[in-house]
Amino acid sequence: MTRPLDGITVISLEHAIAAPFCTRQLADLGARVIKVERPGAGDFARAYDQRVDGEASHFVWVNRSKESLTLDLKQPTALAVLQELIAGADVLVQNLAPGAAARMGLGYDALQARHPSLIVCDISGYGDDGPYRDKKAYDLLIQSEAGFLSVTGTPDDPCKSGNSIADIAAGMYAYTGVLAALLQRGKTGKGSHVDVSMLESLAEWMGFPMYYAYQGATPPPRSAASHATIYPYGPFTAGDGGTVMLGLQNEREWRVFCEKVLLKPALVSDPRFDANAKRNEHRAALKAIILETFSALSSAQVLERLDAAQIANARMNDMAGLWAHPQLQARERWREVGSPAGAIPALLPPGRQSAFDYRMDPIPSVGEHTVAILQSLGRSAADIAALRAAEAI
Repeated sequence: MTRPLDGITVISLEHAIAAPFCTRQLADLGARVIKVERPGAGDFARAYDQRVDGEASHFVWVNRSKESLTLDLKQPTALAVLQELIAGADVLVQNLAPGAAARMGLGYDALQARHPSLIVCDISGYGDDGPYRDKKAYDLLIQSEAGFLSVTGTPDDPCKSGNSIADIAAGMYAYTGVLAALLQRGKTGKGSHVDVSMLESLAEWMGFPMYYAYQGATPPPRSAASHATIYPYGPFTAGDGGTVMLGLQNEREWRVFCEKVLLKPALVSDPRFDANAKRNEHRAALKAIILETFSALSSAQVLERLDAAQIANARMNDMAGLWAHPQLQARERWREVGSPAGAIPALLPPGRQSAFDYRMDPIPSVGEHTVAILQSLGRSAADIAALRAAEAI
């Protein structure tokens, strides 16, 4: 069974999350991804923690199905190896420090002249030009610049996302950008430049709060785990101390909620609550009424009422709950992949595919494939030994 990207070779000068997340998804679809790492320590994300049998949680997430090649790109002999690999590649992805790739002769303009069919994807904090081009960018800093922190958290305190949302956004747009460039190359025969910034990626995801605050209007308030503008939509405590998440979307659901969940049909026409804008304005009063009803019920009983009324609801899972989620188990979403620490569980990529199976190959150790890659380029044992002696690999 063939995969969509079988036969596509991707060279990636990557570290941390954004670029590795992009290239792992390309590998999921069958691409050969050669990950270039520093000799010795490799990608610094390998050292973030040791939570997965001694391996780093971030690293195992975004680096399966890749080959690891160690090169000290400050040395001409190592840079020559990279240039030789690029000559036979389809895609180059990089998220080095601003300007670093160009200084090594790996900018799009220089490469396009030599390799007109090559696709070059640059991932950065702010993009290839503009006044912020050379500014350092980390995930939390972009969350701040993109306004994400201003609408996330409690009224008293802004809160960051619990995952690397700016990196993930940039990785997703880099991934789709590369796929689009491959499709375009299939039509024109020419490569192209994909310039993805973390700021622009997360700004796209901020579309609702931006438009809500259009032309200086009041932005959505920080409302903890509740929806900022729809109510009731958020967490509520049951009598056993458990938390139930529920959400209403329209007036029909409001009526059903009052009649079948709260057992208070008179609330339907209460002038404080007979439209979402009014419920949002009087959310403290409505919350007190909801909690009064829920206080006499267990979490399971609240969920039972909500399900019977077909009101959307969810458990507030922790990580243990997600690992054991019955829906993921029922849909057989878990596989095992190899790693330097042995076999570990891994989720299949989202979306079932009837035409092919996702690639789920091991997570490499630092430099695991260096010798094999060099041999594939025709380097002799003596050449490889000389590179190793010079610490170029």
